[in-house]
Formats: sequence, structure tokens, C-alpha cells
Amino acid sequence: MRNLNNRTTDTIIAEMSQAIKADDNGKFVQLINELVENTRRELTAEQEEKLAAMQRDNDVAVMTARGEKPLTAAEQKFYTELGEAMQARDPKQALSNLKDVMPETVINRVMDDLRSRHPLLSAINFIPSGANIKVIMNANGQNEAAWGELCDEIVNELAGGFEVVSTNLLKLSAFLPVCKQGFSFGPAWLDRYVRETLYEAIANGMEAGLVNGTGKSEPIGMTRQVGPGTTVTNGVYPQKPKVAVSDFDMATMGKLISLLAVDGNGKPRDIRDLILVCNVTDYYTKILPATQIMAPDGSYRSALPYNVRIIPVTRGLAQGEAVFGLGYRYFAAAGMDPEGNIEYSDHYRFLQDQRVYLIKAFANGFPMDGNAFLFLDVSNVMPARYLVQTSEEVPSSDATLVDLKIGALALDSAFDPTDTSYTAATTNASNIVRAIPADADAELIVKVNGNEIPNGTAAKWAAGSNTLTVKVIAADGSTNKTYTVTVTKS
Repeated sequence: MRNLNNRTTDTIIAEMSQAIKADDNGKFVQLINELVENTRRELTAEQEEKLAAMQRDNDVAVMTARGEKPLTAAEQKFYTELGEAMQARDPKQALSNLKDVMPETVINRVMDDLRSRHPLLSAINFIPSGANIKVIMNANGQNEAAWGELCDEIVNELAGGFEVVSTNLLKLSAFLPVCKQGFSFGPAWLDRYVRETLYEAIANGMEAGLVNGTGKSEPIGMTRQVGPGTTVTNGVYPQKPKVAVSDFDMATMGKLISLLAVDGNGKPRDIRDLILVCNVTDYYTKILPATQIMAPDGSYRSALPYNVRIIPVTRGLAQGEAVFGLGYRYFAAAGMDPEGNIEYSDHYRFLQDQRVYLIKAFANGFPMDGNAFLFLDVSNVMPARYLVQTSEEVPSSDATLVDLKIGALALDSAFDPTDTSYTAATTNASNIVRAIPADADAELIVKVNGNEIPNGTAAKWAAGSNTLTVKVIAADGSTNKTYTVTVTKS
């Protein structure tokens, strides 16, 4: 057994045996007391360790129940040493001597939070990475497999549809002002504080760059033009021209989406992960009223005809500006220097009760083609309203007949809707008159010798010349045409 005074139980027992042989009762009693005290200390230490272990297990269970991830052994060790170094009389030197670097698990948790919690980063193609990355991208939209014999031309076309893009991540500095009293809160508090600070620094720093970054020492924003033919001036990518939008109805959205349906090479692609990024003030004053509508039951429902994720941002877009596009076609990466650590910072020396520390992160981003995003002018967007349209038919002005028959009598020429004058001869006392209008809504007035008769009834002839007229009054009530047939009865 071990002894807190570096004398083991076995050593004490051996000395007791020698005291007995030497008949040294005084020494023996002294050793007995030491053995008892040693045993008491060992049992107390073991009990304290068991209690501490139980407390740790209980803390883990409580944190797990709350949805919080308990610290790993490596994280616990790192933050314990970090806290001690931060409380040292010379924290700058103490941190320089800190051998452990920030555990990778801490960095992974920050990146997981960024991908799941931040609205913009969770909607794009965002990955954790080191300081330098290479990305394989599809450059030709939807490549199609071809039936037939295998040939070099097909292989080259498919292989040419992908390109390797290299990019260097840009530095992001996260400052951690820590109140001196905060060091006593323990490793779990320090871990949460560090992770939240990193999350805010990376998220806020990236938001502005991903939306409207110029590309010069910052990401290339969604509002910027990229691709072949783009003129980059002193590292700055030009801004896209704005497309004015006054509403988000079916026709407008369809036209906007159609502009995204082909890539920069004019090839079709999947339309998915549509996002509308807007200024946070515009979201509440313009976008929300234009995309939500009150139903008759008093509830509000989306007025968007397509599945679009609306993302308000506090940086990168002025009021009246928005970005519409394909979220999966924006690539972004962020990470920590694997050799990096938390450093003492000489910034903000005026803070008397705080010490400031520095963590260096890296990030970058760019649109994967020049046709993936549209820069919108939403300054004149109108609120959504139920559209009640009274559809009043425009009456027809067709005042023609398609056919005119007088029993079996033959007209002097075949009936022609454009010809309004005919002659016929009969020996019959009467014949059925049947006129067919070109428009069913037209009104017909049939007269024989000035006397009106119903259409489809018999016209009675007097000896000699008879005048049959069919007046067609169009549905508009004003356009009319009269067909005349002179019938001679012999």
C-alpha cells in the first residue's frame, strides 16, 4: 500500500519486525501509530477518489440529460492546464509553455455547431478544413452517360466535367476577453466559453464575406460575379447587376428560378436548396409581409409557390438588397490551425478586470459558378394579398351565320357567311327556315315580307316575289349583319 509520506505499509511492517527482534517497545509503539495513521489516510484518499468519481459520473449524467456533451479526458486536461496558465502571474509565458494544444474534439464541436445552428452556413456547402484545401467540382452541369461503344471521346467528356480548385483559407482572429474571476468556474465553463466565442467569431466573420465579400483578403460573396470572362480588378470581383423584384408570386418566382436552371456553361442542373438571403430589417418590413398571408381562419401561411428557405442576415446586405440562389452551389470551409493554440493578447490593455486572449481560425468561400445566385433589388416588394379577380367575358362581335337552309330549296349560289344576298325559286306554299349562327350567343331575327317568324319554323310564301331576311345580332349587342334571300313562288 502507498503512504502519503512516501513510506509504504510494507516498509513500516518491516521496521516493526526489526523493533520486535530488538525488543524496542518504544519504537514498536511509534510504528504502530504510524501504521494506523497511514491506513487511515489511504482509506480516506480512496474514499475521496470514489466520491469524486461518483460525482463526475453524476455530472456526466446530468449534462447528458440536459443535451450537453461532457468533456473528454483530453478536454478536461487541456482546460485544467489552460485555466492554471491563465491564472499564472505571467500568463503570456505560461501559455507559451503549455504543451497541450486545443483538442481536435473541441474544434469539431465548433464546426458541427456552425453547420447545424447558423442559418446561412447550414444552407450552403460548408465543410471543416485545414489551412489549405483542394475541391473537386463538377464544371459541366449534368453530365449524361451515353449508350454505345466505349470511346475516348465519351471518357474525355465525362472526365472534363470535373475540375480541381485549390484555395487558401484566410485568417480569422477570435478575441476572448475573460474576466479574472471566470478562471475559477472550472474546465466545463471555460470550454463552453471558448466554443461559443469561436462560434460567434467565425459565424459573424463569415456571414459578411459569404454574402458580399470582394474576394480580396476575404471570401467571394454571393453578390459577386465569377466564372470565365469576369474581370477581377486588384483582387476585387465585380458585383452582379441587381434584378428588380416587386413580388414573389408564381410568375415572378418561375422566371427567377428559370435563370438559375442552367449553370455558367449553359447546361441544365438540379433546382434544389433554394435560399433567399435578405437584410434582417427588410425581412420584417418587406420579405415577411410579401411571403406570408393570412388565411380565412386567421392563421398565416406561406405565400411562396416554391420551397425557398428565407435567411435574414445582419451583415453583408444593405436594406433593399437580397440574394436568391442555390445554396448547394456555394462552397465554404473553415478550420483551426492544427498547431495553433490560445495565445495571450496585448490588445485592449485598458480592460483592468479582464485578460484578453487570441484564437486564430481560418475560413474562405466562393460561388461554384457565376449563375448560381441572383442579386435582387427588393426595395419595392409589395405585401402579399389574396388576389380576387372578377373575370368578365368580353362579348363576341361575331354576327355571321355558318349555314342557312330554306327547306330543300337551292340557293342561287352555295352559302357563304361573307355573302349576304341570295335568290331562290319554289312552287311550295311554305318551307322551313333554319339559320345557324357562328356564335351560339348571337341573336337571330327571321322575317318574311316584314313579318317575324321563329327560326326553324315554316315560312309561308305569297305568289310572286317574297323577301326573307335573317338579322344576326352579335353577343356584344351592337354588331349585326342581315342576310337576304329573295324567294319567287310560281
